[in-house]
Amino acid sequence: MKLGTGIGWRPEIADVIEALPGIDWVEAVAENLCTDHLPESLVRLRERGVTVVPHGVSLGLGGADRPDPGRLAALAARAGLLGTPLVTEHIAFVRAGGPLTASPLLEAGHLLPVPRTWDALDVLCENVRIAQDSLPVPLALENIAALISWPDEEMTEGQFLAELVERTGVRLLIDVANLHTNHVNRGEDPATALDELPVEAIAYVHVAGGVEKDGVWHDTHAHPVTRPVLDVLGELRSRVDPPGVLLERDDDFPPAEELAGELSAIRATLSEASSGHRAVRPRPARAPEPSSRTAGGRERTAVAQTALLSALVAGTPAPDGFDHRRLEVQSRALAAKRAAVVAKVAPELPGFLGDDYREAFLSYARNRPMSAGYRRDALGFAEHLLVTGRPADDAARRKLTRWWQERAASRPPRRVTRLVHAARNALLGR
Repeated sequence: MKLGTGIGWRPEIADVIEALPGIDWVEAVAENLCTDHLPESLVRLRERGVTVVPHGVSLGLGGADRPDPGRLAALAARAGLLGTPLVTEHIAFVRAGGPLTASPLLEAGHLLPVPRTWDALDVLCENVRIAQDSLPVPLALENIAALISWPDEEMTEGQFLAELVERTGVRLLIDVANLHTNHVNRGEDPATALDELPVEAIAYVHVAGGVEKDGVWHDTHAHPVTRPVLDVLGELRSRVDPPGVLLERDDDFPPAEELAGELSAIRATLSEASSGHRAVRPRPARAPEPSSRTAGGRERTAVAQTALLSALVAGTPAPDGFDHRRLEVQSRALAAKRAAVVAKVAPELPGFLGDDYREAFLSYARNRPMSAGYRRDALGFAEHLLVTGRPADDAARRKLTRWWQERAASRPPRRVTRLVHAARNALLGR
């Protein structure tokens, strides 16, 4: 299946994408599409023969729980609606807790790395097989960028991916920007990862921009693609001719000519790189025979992931073996992303608070993990503001009250509710 050169479709740049020359296909975030009708821009692109691939972000196939049947059904419905040749997701976990750990369910609001252990691999492979059986088209999985490393990992990234492909037959979506991110943040050599992973399983490739701050690379998808990322793309092209390559941009969208320039740089990199395949690839590590491993890998994975996510979003103590400074960086990054997404889901809230929005939301989120999605998070933040007497401006507070009433209840929190919240927060030291 040859895809060619593509770009991530986003509503903010839909018109620009339709006008860009040489676009063979686009990728759309699956959760941003309805299951029964498409945005007009995607309809027009499909009528022109442009392939549209849905890219999921919420399955959490690397999580300890089995995939949610409702989420799988929704992804399958979008695949059918788009007539796509494949769907894609991530090798990541996005939530933890719940029945396996007898603890509250926690949402990360972002993709978090799976430990490269045999336990985690067993869980991932079973979850992938469940997803494959539920989807009408092949599945490809993406390697993710990470700010943190799990202690006591048993495989490299390339070995982990090779074993995953060997066991499940799943295809790979290789993000070269994520390989560069992990090079800066975790000291992992992109060339080694490319040598170890099965490049013949690559369905397509992502290219995206980021920025380095204080020695940490942030995979923002909101900055231009850098030369080191293009160099990794060249390394990949020297090993295999990927069926498709796609430019991702999620925020701070530049003018059309800059996007066209980045696409041209990608094409030039592919053209200039040698297409000679590496003759020998190191043999990936092999798993012990199943009989030699103890049962309970899903439960152990659940406990480990819940402890990490709780430290990141609920302020509990960091699990042993993690770099505490990096955990703090990851925690701040999750909170900042959460604030940004809530601002998009409920743009009225920054309007009510003005320049105070970000600080107020980060303070609210510090010990209040997200557990039910961004829209419920926005309502919880609005209720918190009203309970604490904010905004200070009476007119703004009345507008916020009406906004909250229309979405959450027939009336705002009464005085007794405010007193209960205040007492609880005082006990918790908030």
